[in-house]
Amino acid sequence: MYSEDDLNSAVAAGALSREAAQGLRDHVAHLRGMPRGSEENFRLLNSFNDIFVTIAAVLLLVAVGSIGNAVYLPLAAVAVGALSWALSEYFALKRRMALPSIVLAIAFIGSCALLLPLIGAELVSGDNRDWFLIPAGPIAAIAAFAHWRRFRVPITIAAGTAALVGMAVASLLSVIEVVLGPLAATSVPPVVLVCGICVFAFAMYWDAQDPARLTRRSDVAFWLHLLAAPMIIHPLFSFYGVFSATGMDTIGAAAIIATYVVMGLVALAIDRRALLVSALAYVLYALGQLVEAFGAIEGGVSITTLVIGSALLMLSTFWAKLRASLLPLLPAELREKLPPLHAEPLPAPVAA
Repeated sequence: MYSEDDLNSAVAAGALSREAAQGLRDHVAHLRGMPRGSEENFRLLNSFNDIFVTIAAVLLLVAVGSIGNAVYLPLAAVAVGALSWALSEYFALKRRMALPSIVLAIAFIGSCALLLPLIGAELVSGDNRDWFLIPAGPIAAIAAFAHWRRFRVPITIAAGTAALVGMAVASLLSVIEVVLGPLAATSVPPVVLVCGICVFAFAMYWDAQDPARLTRRSDVAFWLHLLAAPMIIHPLFSFYGVFSATGMDTIGAAAIIATYVVMGLVALAIDRRALLVSALAYVLYALGQLVEAFGAIEGGVSITTLVIGSALLMLSTFWAKLRASLLPLLPAELREKLPPLHAEPLPAPVAA
């Protein structure tokens, strides 16, 4: 399996002409009946060897962490982080294996984030340990940036962003708690929603740098969209009463479905399906509530899954045609920043 990075690298090395690479992309797009980039290609598996290596790496990391924990608790984080970086030097930098690179990146960033909290757990007791949690977010973000600069694994940007967002949410809620006291709990969904919108904007920034989706920037945007989607959807749907102790009424269920339609239009415009996938569980529940409200209690689950499954399958089948109908309705300035409907001439390869 060859990725866009591999094709760009072959063009840059002179092993493949730009025209030949463009012809290959066009041929594959013709075979699949889908414009290039519209399928949100990202590498997770090159072959079954990725799974084999990932299992072996996870076992090795668990073993090293357990040994370090037996000696000194913070040593477990140091050992896992060092081993993750060392393994990335081969499997991410040289072999460029997708799944092992993702797992090793998460292990490295996670171990860096846990180092100070583990030191605090050894040195102090009680509430004083919480002070060691404060630097965890910035440290994880710095670790993610260093890992990205070295290995260019796309998920590291999303991991670092998640760490910073977590720190920002915790800090804002702490300030709000001082001001509002017990009412601070009601501010959690709005704060998370605002942070989710910021992450979505950051994802669009990466998408705008590669509208044709030829480089790793598109993969970075993919992971950021996956991060942003639940942060936007969860607060919205909680406002509609999904998590209410009294249950959700018919109006709330209808509002969820209407919101899902709007999100579908946004997903079509930006050519990203992450919003739809992240909201799927909520919509299934909401549609089930509507079906039961109209008396079809026994067949509620079957009817719900039939409707949603059919709708998503049709949407996937006619995705390109629906985009072609939607994009002309958008302002020209916005269309220029979105993925094109058709394949564009291959630009000169750029570093991701």
